Amino acid sequence: MRKGNARMELETKRLLLRPWQTEDAGWLYEYAKDPAVGPAAGWPAHRDIEESRALICTVLNGPACYAICEKVCDHPIGAIELKLSEKTELTDWAAECELGYWLGRALWGRGIMTKAVEEMCRTGFEAWDIVRIYAEPFAHNAGSRRVLEKAGFAFSH
Repeated sequence: MRKGNARMELETKRLLLRPWQTEDAGWLYEYAKDPAVGPAAGWPAHRDIEESRALICTVLNGPACYAICEKVCDHPIGAIELKLSEKTELTDWAAECELGYWLGRALWGRGIMTKAVEEMCRTGFEAWDIVRIYAEPFAHNAGSRRVLEKAGFAFSH
């Protein structure tokens, strides 16, 4: 059982994590069309803005799926989600969840995703009764593995 509302906005000193809106489709497309972004996260680069708009309505609308925005510009630069379902490929019960994320390539290496991951995990543990969070970066994605290490994740299997 989850406490609180998973659709609340989350904030760090420099980031706002907020639910995706269909009006964000242009920004999503700008980053998601980059062939270095999607494949690193396990999905193909977007072909057009309509594909991005459809993704907002069908995939990026989970109860704990957020657009990552820098407060200085307030438009999406990436996404982060805790999959709060009963079971995923990595989880076995409701108090466990899986973490997924991506960030526009122009913003890599600035510590943005580490801060977003830390905030999502803090909220998951404190507000949503999560006891374990799993993440599984692709073997070729060293940057994603580094984000998890910096955010305090430990290799389990």
